[in-house]
Amino acid sequence: MENQKSTKVLLVDDDADIQEFMTYNLKKVGYEVINAFNGEDAIDIAEKIIPDLIILDIMMPGIDGISVCEKLREYKDLDKILICFLTARSEDFVQLAGFNAGADDYITKPIKPAIFLKKIEAMLRRVNENKATIPPQNFMAGKLKIDFMSRVVFVNKQEINLAKKEFALLKLLVSIPDKVFTREEIYNTVWGNNIIVGDRTIDVHIRKLREKLGDNYITTYKGVGYKFNTV
Repeated sequence: MENQKSTKVLLVDDDADIQEFMTYNLKKVGYEVINAFNGEDAIDIAEKIIPDLIILDIMMPGIDGISVCEKLREYKDLDKILICFLTARSEDFVQLAGFNAGADDYITKPIKPAIFLKKIEAMLRRVNENKATIPPQNFMAGKLKIDFMSRVVFVNKQEINLAKKEFALLKLLVSIPDKVFTREEIYNTVWGNNIIVGDRTIDVHIRKLREKLGDNYITTYKGVGYKFNTV
């Protein structure tokens, strides 16, 4: 695996056995691992070390994982950091709550080391690929302006706050204006084709984009997908 020796992973879980097991497997392939056993410590450590990836248990005493994720996304230096939830719960509403909080992926317990490591490798690879394809210029359409370098969106010169996945979805749609992106294309690009999410995940994110940007920019093609309108 490439570039793993310089990759810092913050592992957050209150279970010492899981910490030991996951730390061993991560270090074995060259990742640098920093451990936190509760949400408060995780936030403090993340601010100091700026990790490349945070693996975050949902069910913890004190601050739960979803609340930790929301707090981390409030920090400018951490809003682009990969966050992967670790959970024994697979219900759609739990996963959707996590994605809405700013998570990038889920790993379910019990943990299988080979799949665990492959999933992390795929997440980091997608991030590196996305960094390579971020356009350096601004994008403008009507009253909408997107600064890709700063990851800032303006409507009527007012800054609009978008969650990480909302921005990624908008970035995909405006990459080829007036093209209809299928739901499969959106899932594979924004969430990754190895991630299972609820059927309504895209619909929820599209609805939120419309609430923040206005109804005129995104058109739904029922049963097919969505496109960004330039006029």
